[in-house]
Amino acid sequence: MVCPVTELDIPAAGTARVHVLHEGYVGLNGDDERVSGTVTLITDGDAVIVVDPGMVADRGALLAALAAHGPRPADVTDVVFSHHHPDHTVNAALFPNARIHDHWAVYHGDHWLSRDAHGALLAPSVRLLRTPGHTGEDISTIASTADGVYACTHAWWSAQGPEEDPLGTDAAALKASRQLLLQIATVIIPGHGASFGIGARA
Repeated sequence: MVCPVTELDIPAAGTARVHVLHEGYVGLNGDDERVSGTVTLITDGDAVIVVDPGMVADRGALLAALAAHGPRPADVTDVVFSHHHPDHTVNAALFPNARIHDHWAVYHGDHWLSRDAHGALLAPSVRLLRTPGHTGEDISTIASTADGVYACTHAWWSAQGPEEDPLGTDAAALKASRQLLLQIATVIIPGHGASFGIGARA
């Protein structure tokens, strides 16, 4: 059961910093077979977190974007998979020292630590929430920053929606997940598009 927002104690402001390293897309330059997930860097204290290191046209460009904010690949402490589709996971090995988080476990080296992601803290101002709908295992990464609360999520593909997820597994769960995120986030970083303020979807 998903906890009410009031029980999760998500601060409206915090110490995390959020940078989109790569803006995802579905279809590019008239080629509908090109797909890339949005990749996001979150830093908070000693935590260096990369969310959804999936398919990109140029791995070198992704690593250059990371370096522009300071960290090297070996500095990344945590990788989060919002779900297990390859366009959001396939480049995780670029970050050899990172713990990998999904909906039900943390993986590091040959260690598999089972745990429910819902409410899990990755850093003082960063936590995971269970947000099913696109898949039954989707999670979102919530980062409280000095200028608001960011949600990295596949509850939306982009600011345009779609209103109904064409690949979604549970429309009712997706609606509930969107409602949860709209209660707590001020900025949505969707799975395949530019960030948007909640006024664009509320």
